[in-house]
Amino acid sequence: MNPTAALAAHLDYLRLDHVSEHYESLAKEAAAQNWTPVDYLQRLLEGECLCRQQRALERRIRAARFPVIKTVDQFDWSWPKKINRIQVQNLFRLGFLTEKANAVFVGGVGLGKSHLAAALSYEACQHGHSVFFTTAIDAINNLIAAQAAHRLKSELKKYLAPDLLCLDELGYLPLDKTGARPALPDHQPALRARLDRAHHQQGLQALVVDLQ
Repeated sequence: MNPTAALAAHLDYLRLDHVSEHYESLAKEAAAQNWTPVDYLQRLLEGECLCRQQRALERRIRAARFPVIKTVDQFDWSWPKKINRIQVQNLFRLGFLTEKANAVFVGGVGLGKSHLAAALSYEACQHGHSVFFTTAIDAINNLIAAQAAHRLKSELKKYLAPDLLCLDELGYLPLDKTGARPALPDHQPALRARLDRAHHQQGLQALVVDLQ
């Protein structure tokens, strides 16, 4: 096997797709710019790392199951009549994840709670955290169905495994005794959008953002 074919085989075995695609063109640039071998290797591996990071991000976003991608830059800060912008933006530092706390957006309809919850979840994906985004009604229905099928324990893993669970539209959900039973443990960091004040959980550790 000639050296070029052998190198291609090694790169394919190691799954270094970016290196395989760019090592020749980058070698020409290295020769033209008088790079050292270390500079050339550094540039080559940097590109490989960036590609892998991007693919990992795309996998996290797919796994999160966002209905629509939302970012904090798209949020209309002028619409809620009263909002603590600094408090909201501080949430995007993601300290509540480290603290194992919940972030709760409280307010009326159409003030942007779902947007902020989705944007905060997307920010978590950007910083390497696994996320699962769902509505409260879908979560409860899935857990009730799993309980009836005697697979509740395995279904719960879908909600407990991610670093961040985002429950949207909780205030729209009339919880009966059956629906309230498969509750999530207090240590699971979560975002709860559309949470009505009547639905506070006793002992809930939360960062509450009130939109009016």
